Amino acid sequence: MLTRTANVLSRWSNKYVPDAFVIAVLLTLFVFIVAFFMNPSEPMPILKSWGDGFWTYLAFTMQMVLLMVTGMTLASVPFINKGLQVVARLANTPQKAYVLTFLISALAYYINWGLAVVVGAIMAKEVASKNAKAHFPLLVAAAYAPTALYSAGLSSSIGLTIATEDHFLASVMGVIPTSETIFSFSTVTIFLALLITMPIVILLMAPKKNIISYQNTETVQTVTVKPDKKNLTFAEKLEWTPFLGIVLGAIGVVYCGYEFTNGRSLDLNIINIFFLSLGLLLHGSLNNFSQGFKEATQSISPIILQFPFYAGIIAVLASSGMGANIIEWMTSISSKSTFDIFTYWSAGLVNLLAPSGGGQWALQGPLQVPAGMELGVDPATIAMAVGWGDAWTNLIQPFWALPLLGVLGLKIKDIMGYCFILCIWVGLVTSVLMLFLY
Repeated sequence: MLTRTANVLSRWSNKYVPDAFVIAVLLTLFVFIVAFFMNPSEPMPILKSWGDGFWTYLAFTMQMVLLMVTGMTLASVPFINKGLQVVARLANTPQKAYVLTFLISALAYYINWGLAVVVGAIMAKEVASKNAKAHFPLLVAAAYAPTALYSAGLSSSIGLTIATEDHFLASVMGVIPTSETIFSFSTVTIFLALLITMPIVILLMAPKKNIISYQNTETVQTVTVKPDKKNLTFAEKLEWTPFLGIVLGAIGVVYCGYEFTNGRSLDLNIINIFFLSLGLLLHGSLNNFSQGFKEATQSISPIILQFPFYAGIIAVLASSGMGANIIEWMTSISSKSTFDIFTYWSAGLVNLLAPSGGGQWALQGPLQVPAGMELGVDPATIAMAVGWGDAWTNLIQPFWALPLLGVLGLKIKDIMGYCFILCIWVGLVTSVLMLFLY
């Protein structure tokens, strides 16, 4: 039955779900219309907030672009590429392909969501190339599905924020250690429940016919042949010598080691410089590295194009009061025993319009935490409820799927049917467990 349902939803999404950029534009127009309706006398301030906020994600956009490009460049190092292929060969049946892709991606998401974006794309691609019987759209959905788990991982933006001295809500809720959030019994229980059951749901959705296998549509990579040493000019010697790449790469690796030993957390900037440094160190020459970098840049245009639109949407949500109204309405109909559930649901709803954990906490935290504490709700559980809700609807929000889809050459409609079923399952399991654990 689940296979039939997944097939119906897949056909529906292929017919009716537009391109991710169209979704971003439609969401922009939707929040404009609602915001203007809520503030009919103030259209220009809302319009100004959109324009001012449009470039809020500019640094983040560049971070994501570098994350994808440096990660793919590192993966193209011959011995790393061969290692990934060896791991991919373990998935010698479609069932193993789906589960292996999910579990490796989930492990990466637990370590760091930025790292997982690269790992998920690479593994889905390698596993699919070794298993023609695996349904490629479902395999990509399996690589993306662990995005619902990231808030319980080591890079949980909300969990790490409230564990930091002098965070913006410290005067209200204090500093809460990670032992009460991402490492708490309730969080670990929900994480394990989803980790175990989501692959089962994926297997139950696997189609038995009309399999779409992976089609490598990449252009043939340019093979850069090193000229004969005797004929190298001085400039060519600089391009082909391994010395420059090794020295600069070593400097970057030492810097990363120094930062880690001094307590720096695993953020996007440190991951990017680490990937960049390892690539320089291992590619053998600056020429090889730059060629790999060039070939890795072919699929990043959706990130550059669409991320600014979501930054504008978040700005309108905040300036118009729309986001606050959604949160306050959910809060008004909840009690002490149901507050966390309604917080979770409201966070999932807000995330569809404002897909950013840190940005959503800045919008939702100041409203949700004081209201919950007045009812006697533990602020640590309020924070995790927001985190789980933010991660939950990532499954049906194209924003975080863009890097993965760009690398693998698919559109959001290709995986939306499967992601929708997974979204329902995650929401159901998390809501039920919250009733007993929070």
